[in-house]
Amino acid sequence: QVQLVESGGGSVQAGGSLRLSCAVSGYTYSTYDMAWFRQAPGQEREGVAAMLSGGNTRYADSVKGRFTISQDNAKNTLYLQMNSLKPEDTAMYYCAVRRSQSVIGALAPGWYSSWGQGTQVTVSS
Repeated sequence: QVQLVESGGGSVQAGGSLRLSCAVSGYTYSTYDMAWFRQAPGQEREGVAAMLSGGNTRYADSVKGRFTISQDNAKNTLYLQMNSLKPEDTAMYYCAVRRSQSVIGALAPGWYSSWGQGTQVTVSS
């Protein structure tokens, strides 16, 4: 059974930075994609950044140039470095994993099968 555990959330002022981590265990896929999603109260879950099995990355337009997704295979950990944070980045952030699907649905929640419990990010103005 795949388990994902996020950490690193917190409260920061606008312009600040945070680094989220997602420790992954129990997956049996030979190739897999991982991604970060977020959900603000009253809004739908949206894709933020994805790391595909071939090393390619995808970002939502709203975070391009500010957020960076990376992966440490030795530690089975996914990261999201978030810089120049804005109040509109406030949300619960989730990591997710799926069997590799190439770029199809890379940032679509419905394409991912395993999820973490989330970590809260709050950005104040």
